[in-house]
Amino acid sequence: MRMITKIGEWFDHRLQLAAPIREAAGHPVPRSTASWFYVFGSAALTVFILQLVTGILLALIYVPSAGEAWSSLQALNHQVALGWFIRAMHGWGSNFMVAVVLIHMVQVFLFGAHKYPRELTWIIGVFLLLMTLGMAFTGQVLRFDQDAYWGLGIGASIASRVPIVGPFVVKLMLGGPIIAGATLSRFFALHVFVIPGLLIGFVSLHVLMVLKLGINEWPMPGRVVKRATYEAEYHALTKKDGAPFVPYAIWKDMFFAAFILFAVAACAFYFGPFGPTGQPDPTIIQTAPKPDYFFLWLYALLSLLPPALETPFLLIGPPLVILVLILLPFLSGEGEKSWKRRPIAVVTVLMIAITLGTFTRMAQFTPWSPHMNAWSGDPVPDKSIHGSTALERQGALVFQVKQCRNCHSLGDAGGQRGPSLDSVAVRLTQDQLIRQVIQGGGNMPAYGNNLSPAETTALVAFLETLHPTTQNPARDAARELVLGNGQLQTSRTQP
Repeated sequence: MRMITKIGEWFDHRLQLAAPIREAAGHPVPRSTASWFYVFGSAALTVFILQLVTGILLALIYVPSAGEAWSSLQALNHQVALGWFIRAMHGWGSNFMVAVVLIHMVQVFLFGAHKYPRELTWIIGVFLLLMTLGMAFTGQVLRFDQDAYWGLGIGASIASRVPIVGPFVVKLMLGGPIIAGATLSRFFALHVFVIPGLLIGFVSLHVLMVLKLGINEWPMPGRVVKRATYEAEYHALTKKDGAPFVPYAIWKDMFFAAFILFAVAACAFYFGPFGPTGQPDPTIIQTAPKPDYFFLWLYALLSLLPPALETPFLLIGPPLVILVLILLPFLSGEGEKSWKRRPIAVVTVLMIAITLGTFTRMAQFTPWSPHMNAWSGDPVPDKSIHGSTALERQGALVFQVKQCRNCHSLGDAGGQRGPSLDSVAVRLTQDQLIRQVIQGGGNMPAYGNNLSPAETTALVAFLETLHPTTQNPARDAARELVLGNGQLQTSRTQP
């Protein structure tokens, strides 16, 4: 013990950490805040630490490449000792972390802890929630199974709708025009380095502000917040009826954190890890790419919204919600804290909870909009290949084998997820058809990795024949002008 004491003194003499740690542990808190309602922040921090530990263990085995990601997860599930349990702990830890952070923010809002002088603490909490959701989304993508592939395609489609910067964001996110190996490398970097690094920084700043500004007192009805007097009243309260955080209040935090860890372990042991399901293949569309539970409400909402309202909702709704959350402490920085005298706050929370719960429940049976009711075995209509060349017939065969009719109708028969192709050659030029097939766009995934150059050429040749007999196919006038000028220049230089 004497040797350990000397070693500790040696380190403390150089690091000077003992005094700040003692100050943090002994900082006074109002006795009324030693309540079970105040344990969610420390529980979220505990689950975050769990995610860091299990994430490091998974990163030792996981290979972030399109060809090896799925196989490495299969190896973790079936070959590495307790690999399945570590994956399950990480997956269920993500679910619990999102839930605990959401509950913590609701508790902070209802207890008025976003009011003066804790405005910045609330704003940092909003960014922590967004980064937690970002961690959850990027982690789902790293499973790189069938659901993750289509879910990422939908995410890229949403990002592409942002005016001006949309295409750049998609290319930055995917590492190119299509979902490929570079995509996983980017999401691996985001999930393992970028977002956790930001989370560590913001969590540290969040904890520091809690220590400096104190834990919010119990919201007593009639005890209002006034900028001129609040801080003096709070310090008087902690001096009169305060207690050190350690050991007076910490035992409830530790007990609840242990309970959460036990719940995560129990779910991991009983339910096992999430996926991976089938290997990613955009030619297999018999899948409903439902995200994890925290995004199910958005999945259901997009499935039920008319197509014309999807883009306005996506571009206006989320930014508006984030802006309101950030401005909330400035719009409501003083006044009552008690939820008993803030009926609008209570009704708002109830309405949001009911709405999100309803859409989450509806996502269990909401179809991936629009409905798919085609059968890929139906032959291509005779009129679509009548009088076609050998290359165009080969393209029709590619169209059939790759099950394009599961999403697109032809001859009034086929799927309704994508637009009808009866007149696609009128809407898109040859270059646009090639780009759409290879890179995807809208809700259509990219098929660049699933078609050879010969198959792409044949398929586009067939698609160019799909136009009414009374209309000519679309032409690229600029390209024809360039070609015409080139031919004219050549003819002038000939003797």
